[in-house]
Amino acid sequence: MDTLVRLGDALTSDAQNITHGEQKDYFVERNGVRYAGTHLIIDLWGATNLGDPGHIDAVLREAAIATGATILHGHFHHFSPNGGVSGVLVLAESHVSIHTWPERDYAALDIFVCGDCDPYKAIEHLKRGFLPERVQLAEHKRGLVG
Repeated sequence: MDTLVRLGDALTSDAQNITHGEQKDYFVERNGVRYAGTHLIIDLWGATNLGDPGHIDAVLREAAIATGATILHGHFHHFSPNGGVSGVLVLAESHVSIHTWPERDYAALDIFVCGDCDPYKAIEHLKRGFLPERVQLAEHKRGLVG
């Protein structure tokens, strides 16, 4: 655990040095708190279209773009026949991932973005794409400094 703390401290001092020079520091500061980015853990219950990798890819791409992120690569695997889908969009700002259980109408997603991206802007796109009866949401600030 000490190593993680030291790593975070190193990032803080590097970030301070970078602000005077060539590169941008992608850590954010909101409400007096400095951190790497926001990680949303999202559970969709009573959801639809969870066995169609093409549909899932399209919904997640729309959601990622809504956050302000840049999509670098996507990969989705269908556990056939009639199975779930596991997939990820790799973002310049981090990632969006999903694992689905269509037999239970359940999907587990996470959206982790840094910089100016707003992961909350993805939620309406997820609701529209999967029509869940219920959404459970948790937020974690990653790379908390100080």
